Amino acid sequence: MSVIAVLGAGKIGEALLSGLLQGGHSPDDLLFTERYPARAAELTERYGVHGVTVAEAASRADVLVVAVKPQDIDPVLDEVAPLLGKDSLVVSLCAGLPTALYERRLAEGIPVVRVMPNTPMLVGEAMSAVSAGAHATAEHVAVVKDLLSHVGQVVEVPESQQDAVTALSGSGPAYFFFLVEAMIDAGILLGLPRALAGQLIIQSAVGAAKMLAESDEHPVLLREAVTSPAGTTINAIRELEKHGVRAALLAAIEAAKDRSTELGRAHDPRD
Repeated sequence: MSVIAVLGAGKIGEALLSGLLQGGHSPDDLLFTERYPARAAELTERYGVHGVTVAEAASRADVLVVAVKPQDIDPVLDEVAPLLGKDSLVVSLCAGLPTALYERRLAEGIPVVRVMPNTPMLVGEAMSAVSAGAHATAEHVAVVKDLLSHVGQVVEVPESQQDAVTALSGSGPAYFFFLVEAMIDAGILLGLPRALAGQLIIQSAVGAAKMLAESDEHPVLLREAVTSPAGTTINAIRELEKHGVRAALLAAIEAAKDRSTELGRAHDPRD
């Protein structure tokens, strides 16, 4: 079995390690890097996976998963570049960073697969989108899909769509959390205790998500099924439209896409 190293054991990195272990990978086949010794010791105790240096991870791993913050990528690539060969597979989980960045900085021919996951990976319900770089084959993509299948659903998209994916599903959970937060506040405004308002809205969100996932009907039809003539829901929808909630969502997601593009351009020597 291949040795997999996760560079950066933050929330996403830890979630991936946990999912791989639950999927049958041995702790002996997994490595991780973590800058804080106390955090590294905590993860080793929890999962039985050894924390190593970046250089050791690059030297020992067949699959190197880069899960650092985009702004930290330069020193990481400087350190791993001399240690990777064509038999290595680099998997980037860094928002906004194109495969071309890695291909410029690493030895010629090293395969790179770009991934945009999201934080529901923490509960095994991630939505991850993968894109092959110039040197990545269908077999490389299949390896990455298999890894990510342990923590949620996976789709393959052209890399040209990754900034849009980042804006829609990568940042998407935050939009739902923001909406739920506002709805809980509305419940409090209407006189409900916070705990009860939270229980009502969270379960409503879980149920609505399940209906969306399991129904073949368009979201418009599901919404219309709740919207009776002259009823409470249509009055609420009227207010949402009056305050431009739909337009605000479109603008917000477009802004997130633009920021993802900026992150990539920040590392582009042509700019």
